[in-house]
Amino acid sequence: METLVIPALSSKAIPHALAVLKSGGLVAFPTDTVYGLGALAFDAAAVKSIYTVKGRPEEKAIPVLIADPLDLEKVALEISEIAAVLAAHFWPGPLTLVVPKHPSLPEVVSAVATIGVRIPDHTVARALLKAAGPMAVSSANRSNLPNPSTAQEVLTQLGGRIALILDGGRTPGGIPSTVVDCIGAEAKLLREGPILMTEIQKLLGGEL
Repeated sequence: METLVIPALSSKAIPHALAVLKSGGLVAFPTDTVYGLGALAFDAAAVKSIYTVKGRPEEKAIPVLIADPLDLEKVALEISEIAAVLAAHFWPGPLTLVVPKHPSLPEVVSAVATIGVRIPDHTVARALLKAAGPMAVSSANRSNLPNPSTAQEVLTQLGGRIALILDGGRTPGGIPSTVVDCIGAEAKLLREGPILMTEIQKLLGGEL
């Protein structure tokens, strides 16, 4: 497979990416953290190919990215007050919230009853998500290799394995998002990233 790299701000970028996604292909694109590798969230076969391309263990769930808070109801159920507060304060941004999974999502996205969701704070990513709808997105690297911050780094690792890379330059973040479990009565920090635990504690007025 030939991997096409096109400028993310080109007028052809989003339409081309949408065509690839609708045909079951994978697209790498910049976010506010690192480059992501995405498929349409409700296309089980396409999501499964993310695991294959990355060499990712299938027991690891793939987060879902959305363009707007209104899209949350498409991929999640029974959003807790804690999740709502964190989303209102930190989205769009580098915070992934673990919430109850909507039953319409394919099991390949997450084999358990929860799913990680976030809205990225990046123009290109938001434009793609607005056009495509919810996407299952993992970092655009081979498993156990460094997370990519540039299109060239994606090409080095995944060239010949994916159809398209949208080149948006170096990502502003460079490290994966903070992950907070919002399932129980109290929020639990699963991974600290750009948003620090102290920021979350201060907002919620308690401890994780």
